[in-house]
Amino acid sequence: MAEKIRRNHVLKSLDIKESPSGAQVSFSIVFIKKDGERVFVPRAVSVGLPYSLSAHRFRGVLPVNIAGDKTGHVYPVCIDNILEYNGLEVTL
Repeated sequence: MAEKIRRNHVLKSLDIKESPSGAQVSFSIVFIKKDGERVFVPRAVSVGLPYSLSAHRFRGVLPVNIAGDKTGHVYPVCIDNILEYNGLEVTL
């Protein structure tokens, strides 16, 4: 049985964008896009979006490589559609 993590802990982790030393905090995530496509991002960082996150219940996720350089575009991820975070199943 897979280990689980609560969604509120995931959201708190997504709000942390840098470590105390100033390095970007990366994570892996699995989520479902608006069109129903399942997306796995093996290494990503949390970024801001151009609208109110709390009102729309979204978080911005940007794929990066091992050096921290962006490798794709920003995904707006609905917090209700996050399935896994760092290999842990997300539950309410």
